Amino acid sequence: MYRSNVIANIKGSNKYPNISGIIRFYEFPMGVLVVSEVSNLPVKRDNCINRLNAMHIHNGVSCDEKDDKYVDVGSHYNPNNCAHPMHLGDLLPLENNDSYAFSAVLYNKFTIEEIIGKVVIIHESYDDFTTQPSGNAGKMIACGLIEMNSKTSI
Repeated sequence: MYRSNVIANIKGSNKYPNISGIIRFYEFPMGVLVVSEVSNLPVKRDNCINRLNAMHIHNGVSCDEKDDKYVDVGSHYNPNNCAHPMHLGDLLPLENNDSYAFSAVLYNKFTIEEIIGKVVIIHESYDDFTTQPSGNAGKMIACGLIEMNSKTSI
């Protein structure tokens, strides 16, 4: 069993203060397991695709807000200058199940050391995996800084 002491505590934006969650990062020999659990996502029932919420790692350093916008989240983590959706920070979307999402995905495109200090952003809509530079995923509704956790969790 691998332990994770790297997490992102997800907090909703000023417009969505009830969103909360945690993303844990587990280092394995074959990559990084990203385990996400997020609650109180906004529920949209206007069509099937709106059950998805885009999630990305951004180059930013904080989740500070000003005038209902995150001011220090930067762009998608993209050290190789690839086109979207091939940024290293492009993650699979969260499946919004009546405001709750859980996922576990293994990525071999970054290490934990490379992403510590960056932020995870959750968007109000899905990523179309086409539109440049960031997938037309809508407003940023939640954010969490990727950091070492003083408590080691399994």
